[in-house]
Amino acid sequence: MTTNAQPEVLRYTAFSTSPDGGNRAGVVLDATGLDDGDMLAIAADLGYSESAFLTAPPADSGGPAGRAYTIRYFSPKAEVPFCGHATVAAAIALSERIGTGELVFSTPAGVVPVEVADDGGTVRATLTSVEPHLEEVAAADLEEALAALDWPAADLDPAFPPRIAFAGARHLVLAAATRARLADLSYDFARLEALMHRLDLTTVQLVWRESPIVFHVRDPFPVGGVVEDAATGAAAAAFGAYARELGLVPEDAVLTLFQGQDMGRPGELTVTLRAGDPRVRVSGAGTRIG
Repeated sequence: MTTNAQPEVLRYTAFSTSPDGGNRAGVVLDATGLDDGDMLAIAADLGYSESAFLTAPPADSGGPAGRAYTIRYFSPKAEVPFCGHATVAAAIALSERIGTGELVFSTPAGVVPVEVADDGGTVRATLTSVEPHLEEVAAADLEEALAALDWPAADLDPAFPPRIAFAGARHLVLAAATRARLADLSYDFARLEALMHRLDLTTVQLVWRESPIVFHVRDPFPVGGVVEDAATGAAAAAFGAYARELGLVPEDAVLTLFQGQDMGRPGELTVTLRAGDPRVRVSGAGTRIG
């Protein structure tokens, strides 16, 4: 660290109005003077799946004056290119200081606009992803993922083909045929971590479809040093792109994703798809912890 001043580390939860729900994130609104090791140490000390660190924006950010930032994300183990829940947490933390409205975050994955609004007394942040894309999954890699999860291939929903989806970070999307399959998650941490490093995955997005526009999801995150992520905005964006591109939902749709119930930290993510715009919008509430 190049300065003796210790940064203020805020604690927020995203995708819930309760500190007991959603996904917790550390937020450092002024990370000036912190190097990579400092940020990693703060994230590891907090132990949350990710923490966000803000500094001045690049000259070409294009954001409104005083409302544009560079943002980086660290898990307890490593930096990640994009994190939805820490983006939401940082945006809500900023709104408490500079008011609601438009923000622009320059992330390692690209520029991510965020709109913060007061929705009947609940502050919600909506991020707009970078342009997404999908990739096929090699048969051997799928077999290894299922073996690490201890999921028989017969437990997958055949309507949802496995894919790697990207909307700022890479996620392997696997759909369970039943809610019971999704609820029963006990996996080989080291084996899944090794596969995820090889495929450059941030999480594995496990999904079960309750209705045409309602889904339950879980996200193992061993590469971040965390067994499971409680609410994963980046994976929600990737899933929205996946579902639309494969024709599983309409091109213009609002999806609800429930996550964290099986961990005792329930959260709710809203995924909005707009016809003619490949980007995905992910919305959620948030609140300060403590």
